[in-house]
Amino acid sequence: MALQLLDQFDFHHILADVPGIALVCFTASRCGSCKAMREALIRLGQSRPDIRLFEVDSQRDEALAREFDVFHLPAVFIYRDGEYHAPLETEPRVAQLLQAMDAVLAEPAREAP
Repeated sequence: MALQLLDQFDFHHILADVPGIALVCFTASRCGSCKAMREALIRLGQSRPDIRLFEVDSQRDEALAREFDVFHLPAVFIYRDGEYHAPLETEPRVAQLLQAMDAVLAEPAREAP
């Protein structure tokens, strides 16, 4: 399972139409921490196929990275039923990702950056 790549032209359109939970990970090609988060997200997706996983190359799509105030990579954001919720700040481990998701989704959706 791979993360679906999004760019500035399809990002908002696709996420608005995703039912259920979607995680978006901003990465860079030579970022070791990004690789670890990408692998954790893939493992998460294997155990929870109901969660859609997306990736944005922050070097290629700098406008999106600026829009989301991405200063540190990787940066993960969570959506549910097309609505933005918040950044997901956690270690790249499945159990921690699930725990952080539950905490963020217990709160109401926010306005997207």
